[in-house]
Amino acid sequence: MKYNFEEAPDRVNTNCLKWDKREEVFGKADVIPMWIADMDFRTPPFIIEALRERLNHEILGYSYRPDSYFKAFMNWVSTLHGWDIRQEWIEFSPGVVPALNVCTLAYTSPNDEIIIQPPVYPPFYGAANDHGRRLVFNQLLETEKGYQMDFEGLRRIITPATRMLILSNPHNPVGRVWSRDELNELAEICHENGIIILSDEIHSDLLLPGMKHVPLASVSEKAAAVTVTCMAPSKTFNLAGLSTSSMIISDPVLMEKFRKTLTGLHIHLGNIFGNVASEAAYTHGREWLEQLMRYVGENVDLVVSFCRERMPVIRPVRPEATYMIWLDCRAMGMNGQELNRFFVESAGVGMNEGSRFGPGGEGFMRMNLACPGATVMRALEQIESALKSAR
Repeated sequence: MKYNFEEAPDRVNTNCLKWDKREEVFGKADVIPMWIADMDFRTPPFIIEALRERLNHEILGYSYRPDSYFKAFMNWVSTLHGWDIRQEWIEFSPGVVPALNVCTLAYTSPNDEIIIQPPVYPPFYGAANDHGRRLVFNQLLETEKGYQMDFEGLRRIITPATRMLILSNPHNPVGRVWSRDELNELAEICHENGIIILSDEIHSDLLLPGMKHVPLASVSEKAAAVTVTCMAPSKTFNLAGLSTSSMIISDPVLMEKFRKTLTGLHIHLGNIFGNVASEAAYTHGREWLEQLMRYVGENVDLVVSFCRERMPVIRPVRPEATYMIWLDCRAMGMNGQELNRFFVESAGVGMNEGSRFGPGGEGFMRMNLACPGATVMRALEQIESALKSAR
């Protein structure tokens, strides 16, 4: 492999949220941090080189996104996802989480209903609750074939007050890559009821071998008419600290509302280094991404086989995308607080406790596998040892 994922730089004392906030988050610093969704791998060298080159110019004033930035992003989406988008459909956001909140302000009013499909990424809850909107749950169905959207349940809970649905595509934390048929049915329901879909596709590039992402807005004209898509290089290339993402909105009315709200909050300019890093990532990142996801896939295989052979009380849900794995720990017979205490205090592994993701998350833990395989193995062996000690 051209790129080395076996080694990870020491991130301690770098103002790193994942490593330097362990004691604050878990109550002790001596844990392997496998929680927040960023990678311990080096940022790709072609991005670092582009940033260094920009630093040769000693003025860091106001800037804008050049045509080359848009061209790189449009080519990336077309090549990876088969979706041909136009430059006028693209708008900036300082991250997908800010975009969730901007969209809530742009497309809904106080007391409007917003549907989410738990267990799901926690900031979805805040996007509604923090702005006086009413949150409505359409919980995912856990089936023998994996997690599925509950379309009959969705139809039942829609009311005249329902204005928006927030979709995780691919889904975080369960790792589903939604099929074209599933997305088409969702779009049909929402179009029929005048519901805007905010499609969080931040994990769309992080596909495990054999999987194909389908952008929701690409499935039909009806889907495009009601969909606002969020994409970003932040998870793909470990650039979360540069606060740069892209919104894709083909409907002119939806774009006007989003842009008006964004500029009204004065957060539309972005930053120089986010622009430079994003363009470099989308221009040169294909080979690096392919190697990354092969490596992550090996870590997934390691967790699945280790649990099956050595600690079957934990049942991993094999992901189709993302570098997170959803661990079913219900057979351990502990509630969320007890599970978190066991993994932190007994095993020395810091993960995300499942109930934070809402209904359906109880008894699960989310583990971050974007780290060297040796780190994953060390964490698994510590968990195995703690389980043996607890018997």
